[in-house]
Amino acid sequence: MAVYEWSLVVVSFALLGAVVLPRLFADKPMSFPLLYVIAGFAIFSLPVGVPAPDPVQNPVFAEHLTELVVIIALMGAGLKLDRPFDWRAWTSAWRLLAITMPLTIAAIALAGYTLLGLSAATAVLLGAVVAPTDPVLASTVEATPPTAETDEEVDPDDQEGAIRFALTSEAGLNDGLAFPFTNLAIVMAGVSLAATDTSSLSSFAWLGDWFLYYVLYKIVVGVVGGVVVGYLIARFIFGRPSSTDLARVMEGAEALAATLLAYGATELVNGYGFLAVFVAALVLRHYEWEHAYYQKLHDFAVLVERLLMAAVLVLFGGTIAGGLLDALTVMDAAVGLAAIFLIRPLAGYIGRGIGSFYYLAHALNAASFQEFELVVAQDQLWAFLGFVVIASLTAHGVTAAPVMNTIDEWRSEHKEDFTVPAEEAD
Repeated sequence: MAVYEWSLVVVSFALLGAVVLPRLFADKPMSFPLLYVIAGFAIFSLPVGVPAPDPVQNPVFAEHLTELVVIIALMGAGLKLDRPFDWRAWTSAWRLLAITMPLTIAAIALAGYTLLGLSAATAVLLGAVVAPTDPVLASTVEATPPTAETDEEVDPDDQEGAIRFALTSEAGLNDGLAFPFTNLAIVMAGVSLAATDTSSLSSFAWLGDWFLYYVLYKIVVGVVGGVVVGYLIARFIFGRPSSTDLARVMEGAEALAATLLAYGATELVNGYGFLAVFVAALVLRHYEWEHAYYQKLHDFAVLVERLLMAAVLVLFGGTIAGGLLDALTVMDAAVGLAAIFLIRPLAGYIGRGIGSFYYLAHALNAASFQEFELVVAQDQLWAFLGFVVIASLTAHGVTAAPVMNTIDEWRSEHKEDFTVPAEEAD
């Protein structure tokens, strides 16, 4: 069978699964992403002579495909957030970003350096890749789709709403804020190889350049780019309502246009495109609260994201069939399980996935000969990440939906316990 025709069959199964599986297994303790991976493994294990996808041999394709899925997921996540931007109201997100993520990166990097024998730069890259919450695979516990009401007041007793908001907002923001740590690993690798002795690395003089460019400049440009694009797209959408049948058929597609524009324009000026997309979604959502069109924007973004996610995970299953985990050692697996069940829970956990694939592919593509130590470890890094994703999908993919459903049901049954009587409110 020709590779092209076989590819069409694989993609068709992935897309069909994205549509049918949620109907068949609704409200069941079932991880849809895990089913896609299993299906990909089974399909690419068939003796038809079609080579399994290989991210090591095709890093550019792996980077751009996962990149596309993540940026569309970021748009959908930003459109979900009905809470106005306020430093106090967003405290839970700041804690996850400022405390949980750095602690997780540091702990995983330390484990990689001491237990896996990785170089300092490669260990930092491992931490940066594994630590962030994934905006694609965390959808089970994300905030609900946008409504026509503004969550002006933050209810301190609404634990279920607080959990969903914190995880959605953090999953959106950390995809831009994890990049400085990925770039830190690349810079460290270049400095360690260029140095004739350990003085250059130990002096930390290079940290100033890293902070000014990879942290300060790229984050500021990402935020500004997102604000500008979000505002311009919002003016276009709400200033020109649909008036023809053709325009109504295309309703919601502006979400994809905003995503690509925010990402592409920001990356052209070397800002963090991931951050720009999420900020653009927030600006777009905050432009005019009481409008039903936000639901169309959100639904279109989620539709494209889900279809692409299914295709990526089927291909991921194919990489496992092709031997992605061959480089995995017992110690790698032990550290991976520790990252899932020990390190991340202690710092505050939800999961990782397609975003992690992108970070690793991006770092390996960006690594030149000067950062060759990252390329040398690519087989081990891909095997480690593949194992962590599979273990995470199995454990948390199966349990997340039942847990959140239980919380939702408990909140509904005890709603009166959290309602203040009118006479007391007065």
